Amino acid sequence: MRTQVVIVGGGPAGQLLSRLLEREGIDTLLLERRTRDYVLGRIRAGVLEQGTVGLLEKAGVADRLQAQGLVHDGIELAFAGVRHRIDFAALVPGRHVTVYGQTEVTRDLMEAREASGGRSVYEALDVTIDDIDGPAPCVRYRSQGKLQEVRCDFVAGCDGFHGVSRESIPAQMLRTYEKVYPFGWLGILSETPPVSDELIYANHERGFALCSMRSRSRSRYYIQCSLEEKVEEWDDQRFWDELRRRLDDKAASDLVTGPSIEKSIAPLRSFVAEPMRHGRLFLAGDAAHIVPPTGAKGLNLAASDVHYLSEAFIEYYRGTTGTNPSGSPGSTAGIDSYSQRCLRRVWKAVRFSWWFTSMMHKFPDTGAFGQKIQEAELDYLVNSVAGSTSLAENYVGLPY
Repeated sequence: MRTQVVIVGGGPAGQLLSRLLEREGIDTLLLERRTRDYVLGRIRAGVLEQGTVGLLEKAGVADRLQAQGLVHDGIELAFAGVRHRIDFAALVPGRHVTVYGQTEVTRDLMEAREASGGRSVYEALDVTIDDIDGPAPCVRYRSQGKLQEVRCDFVAGCDGFHGVSRESIPAQMLRTYEKVYPFGWLGILSETPPVSDELIYANHERGFALCSMRSRSRSRYYIQCSLEEKVEEWDDQRFWDELRRRLDDKAASDLVTGPSIEKSIAPLRSFVAEPMRHGRLFLAGDAAHIVPPTGAKGLNLAASDVHYLSEAFIEYYRGTTGTNPSGSPGSTAGIDSYSQRCLRRVWKAVRFSWWFTSMMHKFPDTGAFGQKIQEAELDYLVNSVAGSTSLAENYVGLPY
């Protein structure tokens, strides 16, 4: 087979890239090692920056998002038993975030690709990526027991932290940076109304807690836990009791509980691999970087990567004016600067996520002194226009 761009990974990054390229007439093949249902069954983030929403609008898949998404003009920080609101409308006028689940984003993109006839192969096994230093990379995979081979101009690695794409870059060409946090998040999903209209980030001497939502009737809650904890040790009642202990009195009183429909523990880490391009292989999303979920940056960083990568490919195939004839490459400027442009934004998001995580969580080696320092920093933050503005600017998303 022959195509212009092979996209490895069928999550939101791969689906969004395929959709943006398809709308520009660029031929793609999307490979995903899991089943379609498995991809849609993954419970992930749900806070979208305006830049991400804009990309989904550009991709023509924002109808449900606009109808069902919840626009938020602030968040609440709770510490020392009191909640304080960070008012986006006042601090960064005209900017906000939208709550809309990653699963729904992925579903919208999948359905659009299927409706347009785009080629997607699920359960594409044993994927290998070769010849990335040459003019025609080769991607091989096994589908329904048969080995397939496709030649292409470029490969986009959107297959996550454990995918084959990053592993296909020679180890001596990559430099990685990593911080592993000494705790995780225990999260549950429940068919209950959210405890607040906006997200609550709670700093508590017992550990961090987050009250989030997916809709007006579906809530997502997290509590900081030890990495030694097992999901099986936490029945629903134990979770709700612990969450209440970490919230202010009003939130604890207003909390509506119910059976969990999903429960899991996620470790926290920061990870960056650079460069994000080698030859004709490009990394995007979790294949290149991981951030702790505290700052709601994972999906949004993947979207910004896709923004830069789609622009680079469109510029190459069509030229900046859109008048280049088919088969006559345009500029390679976007391709050549892809890694540098992405990493500049990635590291700022990594810094913000690290800072927010450090301020909100209980660390095992800091004790009571560390708790008091966090409370002092939070008190300064919520009472300083400059401090609150910095938080708001980063939370709603830095410009591309």
